[in-house]
Amino acid sequence: MILTVDIGNTETMLGAYRDLEPLRSWRISSNRARTGDELGFMIQGFLAPLAEDASLPVERAVIASVVPSLDWAWEEACRGLELPFRFLDGHARLPIRLDVEMPAEVGADRIANTLAAAELYGRDTLVVDLGTATTFDCISADGVFLGGVIAPGPRAGMEWLTDAAAQLSPVEIRPPERVIGRNTAECLDSGVFYSAVDAIDGIVQRILEEWQPDDPLVVATGGLAGLFVPHCETVQRVEPYLTLTGLAIADRYLSDAAA
Repeated sequence: MILTVDIGNTETMLGAYRDLEPLRSWRISSNRARTGDELGFMIQGFLAPLAEDASLPVERAVIASVVPSLDWAWEEACRGLELPFRFLDGHARLPIRLDVEMPAEVGADRIANTLAAAELYGRDTLVVDLGTATTFDCISADGVFLGGVIAPGPRAGMEWLTDAAAQLSPVEIRPPERVIGRNTAECLDSGVFYSAVDAIDGIVQRILEEWQPDDPLVVATGGLAGLFVPHCETVQRVEPYLTLTGLAIADRYLSDAAA
């Protein structure tokens, strides 16, 4: 069993995998103040029920991070647990290619999404990852990352708006009952939600028009995918654990390279 860790700016997703089978997953906040001891304690708590099964020893952790300030705490946590670990980055030997001007700048989460899409689908795929930022990744059928788009995520957009407008208070992100609000909160509900929905559909359409892939698959992942995708016209599938699965796949290749 391996532990996969996707460290995002707002939340961190953890998953326990046996081969490519997800056993459990957990979501915690990406609190920059956490220490390695705190993270180690949390990991132990998450894995304890699985560790009782002698057939499921935790062999190592595979980590994708876009928050460098948290990397050391995770290293400390793994060392404290005597858990071997590896970080995924653009230098990893994987059967994908980063066909962009600055490959070293590609986030580890986008690398994991590229590998997962190439291995699972084998067709031109556009991955929409809804997190703090909403990323759109163009991945060819033969596993080439062609670039994409980075846009503000729904929560980031709402936080900017409510910070900039003195009379607006943050609202819960949820599908509104109607588009036309009858009070300020309803107006904000509708604006935040449908601006994100229409941005997803609009950017996907523009990407596909420019890219012109063969029989493309549009897949959404990330913590907010399940909330927005039912209201989108362009997204065909939701894979909430695509990044974690990509990390589990990467572990196989990294282990083979180290052997």
